[in-house]
Amino acid sequence: MHYFTVGPSQLYPIVPRVIKKALSDGITSVSHRDEVYITLQKELVHNLKSLLTIPKSYSIFFLSSGTEAMERIIQNTVTSHSHHLVNGSFSDRFYQTALELGKSPTKTEVTIGESFDWNSLHIPSNTELLCATHNETSTGVMIPLNKLYQLKMNNPNLLIALDTVSSMPYADVDFSKIDMTFFSVQKGFGMPAGLGVIIVSPQALKYSSGSYHSFNSLKQYADKNQTPETPNVLGIHVLNEVVKDMLKEGITSIRHDIETKSDLIAAFVKSSQSYTFLAQDPLVRSKTIHVLKTRGGSSSLIRRLVKKGFLVSSGYSSMKNDYIRIATFPSHELKMVKKLLQHL
Repeated sequence: MHYFTVGPSQLYPIVPRVIKKALSDGITSVSHRDEVYITLQKELVHNLKSLLTIPKSYSIFFLSSGTEAMERIIQNTVTSHSHHLVNGSFSDRFYQTALELGKSPTKTEVTIGESFDWNSLHIPSNTELLCATHNETSTGVMIPLNKLYQLKMNNPNLLIALDTVSSMPYADVDFSKIDMTFFSVQKGFGMPAGLGVIIVSPQALKYSSGSYHSFNSLKQYADKNQTPETPNVLGIHVLNEVVKDMLKEGITSIRHDIETKSDLIAAFVKSSQSYTFLAQDPLVRSKTIHVLKTRGGSSSLIRRLVKKGFLVSSGYSSMKNDYIRIATFPSHELKMVKKLLQHL
């Protein structure tokens, strides 16, 4: 089965072999206080910074998921007021997290499939943190990063948190203009779920509250190439091997490959009478998550694709019956994208 699902998705090619070897080498029994693990985390942090061009002064913390990262960011940096750019279910999850933590968040919300009117965007003056989802997995809308950079330039004291769960490593983030960036590994890095990564600026580290996972606590251990408690050691090991493989290919090549696959899907939809994009504006349309409305409904189409050996995601929530979602991550081979489109 070829998994074009939006997460968990197709495994990165080397992952099965890496996991098999890790099990035989006893990686899963390594203590997170052992020198073997300390060396592993140090190497992964170095490799991630090299792959994604993360400044040396930024800290990298390892959590359980992208959803946990939302909690940690709100807990650590928001006393009362965060503002959220909501254009789908996952950006709304960020907003709901702030509510559940007892904060007083506000939001700018747009119709699904659309982006924001940046010229009229109003951020309340008491906002401590602006939360944005770079690539909305539920709608296939991608926020232009330069718009967030401009907001930071105009409001240098405003902290910005960016969800890149379904766009990393495609996302070419200028980390000097974003304070907290997070992702999880079951999408763009082609791994089993269970590991989240958060990249934190020195400015954001000035804020720290919460409990065992306060930024102070996370940094105290990160400075020793450790985590506060036993992490997903297997996941960290596999991520390091995946990142090393991506470094060999080169991030420019990886991003070009994703754009090539995305362009193929766009050309297919343009020539089709059976499919249309939810995100009509190509300037804000995701390169990694393609949300298509199907003329005959999604359920029977998905069943037919499964018989051909392909699995795609249904539409999210209320869009389940009318839409499909197709991922184009680094793990999806170009030739398999072409075969999927032939079946569609």
